[in-house]
Amino acid sequence: MGHGGNVIQELTTDHREVDTLFAEFEKLPAGDQQRREVVDRLTIELVRHSVAEEEHLYPAVRRYVDDGDDMADKEIEEHGEIERLLKELEGCSPDDSRFDTLMARLKSSVTAHMKDEEEQLFPLLVEASSAALLAELGENVRRAKETAPTRPHPSVPSTPPANKLIAPGLGMVDRVRDMLTGRG
Repeated sequence: MGHGGNVIQELTTDHREVDTLFAEFEKLPAGDQQRREVVDRLTIELVRHSVAEEEHLYPAVRRYVDDGDDMADKEIEEHGEIERLLKELEGCSPDDSRFDTLMARLKSSVTAHMKDEEEQLFPLLVEASSAALLAELGENVRRAKETAPTRPHPSVPSTPPANKLIAPGLGMVDRVRDMLTGRG
């Protein structure tokens, strides 16, 4: 499955890419420095994905899905937990005793979050939305990921309108940092 299509297809593709990165991480031996590279790529993908969901998916869930506010709030809260774990991981090296523990917690949180979206939230959004809206949201999500930050920023607002104003600027700063450090 490649990128493109409606919002459900786009985000599900992201989920499978995250699964692949977790599997790649688990194949490497403890303490291996390549684990840092995999975690950096995983962080980039998770942050970009989360920002795009917060900017476009969750506002649509709030608007079109019954009890959408509660669902969106729960998903955003989970994003906050994931982002805090990513921030903590950012300061760890693969030989740090906390590294594997943090990765196990991250995988557990991310896997549960993706499963919840795929089994509950996505079907409800499909049921409540037109194909045209889902296609438009898919395009909006792809565009948002292009300018989204690539590093965790847990203290940044995660709801509109502030997140839509701040994310592109942080994304630009993160990409410059990534280029200068060779990250990602």
